[in-house]
Amino acid sequence: MSFTEQIAELEKAKAKIVQAEAKLSADRVAALAKLPRDYGYTSLNDFIKALKDAAGKAGKTKGKKSAKAPKAVKADKAPKAGKRTRAKITPELKQQVIAAVQAGASGAKIAKDFGISLPSVQNIKKEAGLVKARSAAAPEAPIAS
Repeated sequence: MSFTEQIAELEKAKAKIVQAEAKLSADRVAALAKLPRDYGYTSLNDFIKALKDAAGKAGKTKGKKSAKAPKAVKADKAPKAGKRTRAKITPELKQQVIAAVQAGASGAKIAKDFGISLPSVQNIKKEAGLVKARSAAAPEAPIAS
């Protein structure tokens, strides 16, 4: 197997991984969306209220005062403004982004999945020749006075 064939095979494998991750994400969203109905609730708000009530009652003992449970930490909480760190765009990350683009993923999805900005995705696509350059705007006709 030649070197170029190996690279092509690797790119196909990376594209399959991106597709598998996208499918897993979609399946997770679908499963979460079904939870209220599976537990007999007619609305998401009713389900959330029941979850909060159940979490508030968990750990409480009758007649004894227990320590207050710590507040739940939100998962995937965005960092506060000013505390962001720049993502390091490595050649490997560029290849993964290119594979995701070729697999048909949207720019916003790619940016979210890889933890980079949408403009960074666009820059990688442009560098790889995956976007068309803007055509030069036609010069405006002079205004007659």
